Amino acid sequence: MIVEVEAKLRLSDPQALRDKLAELDAVHDRDVTETNTYFDSPDGDLKSSDQGLRIRVEVNQATGKVDTVVTHKGPRAHGKLKSRSETEVGVNNARSAGQMLSVLGYEPVLTFEKLRTRYLLDGCRVEIDTLPYLGTFVEIEGNTDDDVLAVQAKLGLGELPLIRASYIAMLVTYLRENRISHTVVRLTEETREPQVIAQP
Repeated sequence: MIVEVEAKLRLSDPQALRDKLAELDAVHDRDVTETNTYFDSPDGDLKSSDQGLRIRVEVNQATGKVDTVVTHKGPRAHGKLKSRSETEVGVNNARSAGQMLSVLGYEPVLTFEKLRTRYLLDGCRVEIDTLPYLGTFVEIEGNTDDDVLAVQAKLGLGELPLIRASYIAMLVTYLRENRISHTVVRLTEETREPQVIAQP
């Protein structure tokens, strides 16, 4: 089990951040397309206890390599940045993993795609994410609050407000508020570009 410490920020100009990362000689690690499926009990026990259960299928855009991971996220700790325990298990087959979770009493809540570009800078991961409907964000993940905040400042993002909500929570809120009943949300041409929406 590891502890995930992250700062999440909404981006209005992703290219400006890519240019800044290049200027700082950040290492471009990979570009991936993710399919994330979140699970919960019929009564929403995980959501009500601030936990998350996810199967992620990640396709490397350069190599075509597919990685599938089952992740449990614990409740968020108190603090300026979002910090929570995370346990991950690699699996070979997403369908079989989903069937196993179903047998254990969990059912899929929402599946959504995400484009992610990952960079490495000063011991942190800097990930630019584009999601359907929500637009583009950056997540800075590191071992401590100080590490993450230092990279945030170095990137010139220190004045942007921190977002503590998860992508799944933001998407569920958006879909509900806009009366969209999809349980699978993909990155089509209509939803690929950032859109200005009310912050949940």
